[in-house]
Amino acid sequence: MAEQDKLILETTKGRVVIELRPDLAPKHVERITTLANRGFYDGVAFHRVIDGFMAQTGCPQGTGTGGSDLPDLQAEFNAEPHVRGVCSMARTNYPHSANSQFFICFDDARFLDKQYTVWGKVIEGMENVDKIKRGEPVRDPDRIVSARVTGDAS
Repeated sequence: MAEQDKLILETTKGRVVIELRPDLAPKHVERITTLANRGFYDGVAFHRVIDGFMAQTGCPQGTGTGGSDLPDLQAEFNAEPHVRGVCSMARTNYPHSANSQFFICFDDARFLDKQYTVWGKVIEGMENVDKIKRGEPVRDPDRIVSARVTGDAS
């Protein structure tokens, strides 16, 4: 398998490295890459964190109501299972409403399979994801300090 680009999240709990999967969701990977390299995610809170389920981030307002200035994406649902470490796009009830928000699964969430767009998987630092403060909404939330995409995670 060819070397894949990686999303490097420096969080208030430590580094998280996510392998991007353009083979599964090319437009979603392109969006995450564009926003990360623009600095969009820098300082953004993990605003919805449910123990045993997932940690959600990517809302500039920190409430789950916002997105970027780019248009919403067409869904790229795929057969990749929602299991521990998988990264998938958040959306409203409308399938084609993903924009900037995403979540990282703490545990298996197979009921989401083929209904949300999987675009990556944590390959390093899942122990840091596990430390993210829980809540819905989270009081004094953990944050992404910086997010950048690179072809070399070293």
